[in-house]
Amino acid sequence: MFGAWGNPDHDESVRIIHRAFDAGINFIDTADVYSAGESETIVAKALASIDRSRIVLATKVHFLMGDDPNAQGNSRRWIMAECDNSLRRLGVDYIDLYQIHRPDESTDLDETLGALSDLVHDGKIRYFGSSTFPAEMVVEAQWVAEKRGLRRFVTEQPPYSILVRGIERDILPVAQTYGIGVIPWSPLAGGWLSGNFGEGKTNTSRRAVRLPGRYDLSIPANQQKLEIVNQLTRLAEESNITLIELALAFVLEHPAITSAIIGPRTMEQLESQLGVPDIRLETSVLDRIDELVPPGTNVNRDDGGYVPPVLTDAHRRRRPRG
Repeated sequence: MFGAWGNPDHDESVRIIHRAFDAGINFIDTADVYSAGESETIVAKALASIDRSRIVLATKVHFLMGDDPNAQGNSRRWIMAECDNSLRRLGVDYIDLYQIHRPDESTDLDETLGALSDLVHDGKIRYFGSSTFPAEMVVEAQWVAEKRGLRRFVTEQPPYSILVRGIERDILPVAQTYGIGVIPWSPLAGGWLSGNFGEGKTNTSRRAVRLPGRYDLSIPANQQKLEIVNQLTRLAEESNITLIELALAFVLEHPAITSAIIGPRTMEQLESQLGVPDIRLETSVLDRIDELVPPGTNVNRDDGGYVPPVLTDAHRRRRPRG
């Protein structure tokens, strides 16, 4: 949320990062595509006055950067080039965790893992992981790494929140089996669990224009989300915590979760989340959440972050017409 996509004030964004660091947060996650590289530049400004050795720095590669159609994807060519670009924007000599932002059907995992392994050998990155990969691809990547003698994905960054629980069905058990760290994005469900949605409230999310499928209340699944949010708000009040605290504490409750990625745009938003690690939800509260959103389900399929092309392209599941 730093840069054109969220907070364009670089100085304020740096202060937010410094406040997080002072509060004990030591993991910074960004991506090349966030505000077209501006987010990485802001992080560089913040890191200039922080002890680099105390920060675990993560960024990502995959999405289109600029107008060049080849400046995207998971190919060796692009990963090698864009890693150098991220190092330059971040102003660092190495990246602790370099993540593949989404799957790429056009590139073999063998090629992607080979490029990432070479970046580790070159000292440009320390570890690498995936983001929003389906469980079967996470397993395949582990198999390819073992068979080819390559380094493996050590983390997965999926969407996870009270409203988006699909990964409980497959990703989280797989991560536990292979010892993969899980660092979920959007624990507040894209703002739905921020306290700004509900009865008598107007949706002011910046994402609503870019992602109408996740916010348009004419869509039944989103209307259902709104009804659930109203009930979660009451549950939080009964528990003497805020909805934000309820949402984040829920994500941290799962034993497979390593750390939840928060995305504050303002200092006020950051402050509202700093106390969450000290909160443990009562079993009765967790049971009530399970009643509202059954384990392993996404209220809206669009919130899953990735739909395989075999589902979006009708030609992939229909025989040719003669």
